[in-house]
Amino acid sequence: MAALTRKSDRPNLFGSASGLDLDSLEADVAFLGVPVGSPYSEPELASDQTKAPDALRAATAGLMSMDEAFDFDIGGTVLDGRPIRLVDCGNVLVDPADLGASSRNAEAAVRKILKARALPIVIGGDHSVPIPVLRAYDDQDGPVTLIQIDAHLDWRNELHGIRDGYSSPMRRASEMPHVGELFQIGIRGQGSARPEEVAAARAYQAHIIPAYEVHDRGMQSVLDRIPPGGRYYVTLDADGMDPSVMPAVAFPTPGGLTYPQIRTLIQGLATKGRIVGMDIVEITPSRDFNDLTVIAASGIINILIGAAVRAGYFQG
Repeated sequence: MAALTRKSDRPNLFGSASGLDLDSLEADVAFLGVPVGSPYSEPELASDQTKAPDALRAATAGLMSMDEAFDFDIGGTVLDGRPIRLVDCGNVLVDPADLGASSRNAEAAVRKILKARALPIVIGGDHSVPIPVLRAYDDQDGPVTLIQIDAHLDWRNELHGIRDGYSSPMRRASEMPHVGELFQIGIRGQGSARPEEVAAARAYQAHIIPAYEVHDRGMQSVLDRIPPGGRYYVTLDADGMDPSVMPAVAFPTPGGLTYPQIRTLIQGLATKGRIVGMDIVEITPSRDFNDLTVIAASGIINILIGAAVRAGYFQG
C-alpha cells in the first residue's frame, strides 16, 4: 500500500521509536504530525503552521526521557516505570497538486492508529486538521464527546467554497453521527463567531463556556458539567490558551486559559472517562518567544500521557 506518512528530518517526538508502517504498528501512544488539513488556498501548504510538528520535535529533542525525569506536573515520571510504547508515525504526506490529499491521508493514518489500539496524539497544522481525524472515529465503540479549547467558535459553514477549512471544524464535527456532546471552552473576543454561527452552535446544544466563566468559577466547574464515563477527544487550538502561555499564534487574544487550568481539565477527563485522542493545532513557530509555546505544548502532552498511564489505559 502507498505510504501515508514520511519521517521528519528532526528527532522523533520525545525520543520515541519510529513507526511509519502503520499496518504493522505496535504502540500504546502514537504521535502523528499533520502539517495541513484542508487549506483554503495553495499558499497555505507552505504556511508557518505547517512547520509546527517539526518545531515541537526539535523542542523535545533535548528533554529527558519520560521514564527518567521526575515531572512535578504529574507527581512522578511520566511513564511511571511502565513499559509504555511511544511511537512517532512521522508527518502525513502533503501533495501540492492535490489540496485534499493531506486530509484524506490524515484520516487513513488515524484509522490505522486506532486499529492498532494506540492513543493518537496529533500535532497540526491548522484547525481544519481535526475534521479528518474525527472522521476516523466513526467505527469506534460509542459516541465521542468533543472537548474544544479555543478562543474561537469555529462554526463557519463554508469559506471561499471550502467547507472543511480551519473556520469550520466544530460545524463539521456536529454533523458526524458518532460525535455527541460538544464542549467549547475558552471562547472569547470576536474571532470566527458571527451571530448566525452562534445560533447554529446553540441549536446543536453545544456547551459554550467562555474563558471568563472558567476564570470566575474554576475548571472543576467545567469538569462537573461533562458527563462521566465518556470517550473524550480533546482538540486544543493554541490560541485558546492565554498568549502568556502560548504566544506563537496567528490571532492572539487576551484572557485565555492558563496552563494549570488545562492540567486540571486533562487529568480530570482521564479519570472521569477515557481520553481517546488529542490534537494540538494552530501553533505558528516563527512567532514563538523563548520556545514558550512548544514547551507548553510538550508539557500538556506529558500531562495527558502521565494521566492516561495512571488511569490504566495501557494494560493490554
